[in-house]
Amino acid sequence: MTIRQVRVRIIVRPIIALIKECILKISIFALGLTMLPVSAFAIEKCDMGQRYTCVVDGDTIWFEGEKIRMMGYDTPEPQTNVCGGSREIELANQASDRLVQLLNQGGISIERHGKDRYDRTLAVVSVGGQNVGDLLVGEGLARYWPDGPEFWCN
Repeated sequence: MTIRQVRVRIIVRPIIALIKECILKISIFALGLTMLPVSAFAIEKCDMGQRYTCVVDGDTIWFEGEKIRMMGYDTPEPQTNVCGGSREIELANQASDRLVQLLNQGGISIERHGKDRYDRTLAVVSVGGQNVGDLLVGEGLARYWPDGPEFWCN
């Protein structure tokens, strides 16, 4: 082995070791990002722009590009089919705001049950093991569906 080859090895080996260490650290960091709970990325109410992960209203969300209608409960309507006037709209906004809060707690579980006639995924959504529909009904922001009365229309 020549002196030049020895010098190259002395310089190159630490550089290769440093590169391997950097690749390992980047890989661990990237893996950590993919394992973060959903709450690490704030879920907000949907706006008029592109919808990927957001709350449409108290019983409909977009989650990672999938439109989901939550099963087993119904909330007041914020814009269309309003039967209870301004009281219903106010309650609808409260239900949507509360759903945003719940989803941002993390630990979201989605149990899918096919599609509805509007091609939305029907699902039971839970946060921290608690069904969000049960929570909203318990807080007076929703009704069980299809049997619960639309109390906001009265």
